Amino acid sequence: MPSAPLDVAIIVPTLNEAGNIAAMVLALDVALTGTRYEIIFVDDWSADGTPEAVAVAATDRRDIRLIRRYGRRGLSSAVVEGALATVAPVVAVIDADMQHDESLLPRLIAAVSSGAADVAIGSRYVADGSVGDWNATRARGSRVATTLSKRLLKVDVADPMSGFFAIRRELVIAALPKLSSMGFKILLDLLVSAPQPLKIVELPFTFRTRNAGTSKLDSTVAVDFALMLADKSIGRWIPARLLMFGLVGALGLLVHLGLLRIGLGFGASFSTAMAIAVVGAISFNFVLNNTLTYRDRRLKGAAWVWGLISFYAVCGIGAIANVGVGSIAFNSHYSWWLAGVAGAAVGSVWNFAASSVLTWRKR
Repeated sequence: MPSAPLDVAIIVPTLNEAGNIAAMVLALDVALTGTRYEIIFVDDWSADGTPEAVAVAATDRRDIRLIRRYGRRGLSSAVVEGALATVAPVVAVIDADMQHDESLLPRLIAAVSSGAADVAIGSRYVADGSVGDWNATRARGSRVATTLSKRLLKVDVADPMSGFFAIRRELVIAALPKLSSMGFKILLDLLVSAPQPLKIVELPFTFRTRNAGTSKLDSTVAVDFALMLADKSIGRWIPARLLMFGLVGALGLLVHLGLLRIGLGFGASFSTAMAIAVVGAISFNFVLNNTLTYRDRRLKGAAWVWGLISFYAVCGIGAIANVGVGSIAFNSHYSWWLAGVAGAAVGSVWNFAASSVLTWRKR
């Protein structure tokens, strides 16, 4: 006999959240009594036993599923993959760390299921909502990010940075072609990428302290957010990743010029000094691009070594042109720094295109 259709799929992105899985499942079971639901954990290759904890929680249950991802990372893309893996008409997103108030889920789901809203958001910034025990620095950073997103992307929502919301699954699919899927602010991405205006309801909740494990917030989160803002604002003209690659290249240019000047200062010929500068700049660019530009495809261990080798190979063609053009410019009596800039600019587009395919290719 076929089972009753699902009302909602609860998507829980995870990365090293083993200590929270059992508590999260219990809390959802209590909050969603009377609701036909499934829980989809989308795990980014956790190393702390998170998949095993999900397997234990799923014992004798068919409503708990696990999607494991290797070589891909990011809350936004995890939510998208979870939404595409269910047939439930509504999907709800909640953090695995117990900081979102799961008791609000029935109201969020009901608002969407009834048609009162296309998206129902758990909001920290409407009346009776709160960021809880955040320190002043984190609260200020969240306010700044919220203000930037509202002004730059024209989003009329009190808390577009929330990671706690329910939405009709078909709207995720409709927005998919325009989603950047960068970083961790999938709600903002969905709101901006939706092909038509959305009916939005915001319900207050108080952000709680983490139950177990450690926060995933770090300095690169700000980079992810900046990349998404760039992608949604100027991405139609300049891809955000290309922009970041270019900014890293600009810093690499400073390294390039610095090494070039040092080499000339030690009496090396221009060609020799230029070659040293090129090798140093390529190494610098690889490390920074691996950390920032391609954070979602970050290479580690043996893959890092092979990635560096492939990046040298990719940049080899540009490097040959770099040294050649720079030398010609220098020998034509241009200043050393202008010759260096000319040489460094030659292979930049090739380096980006080829490294995206070969060094940081999607898995």
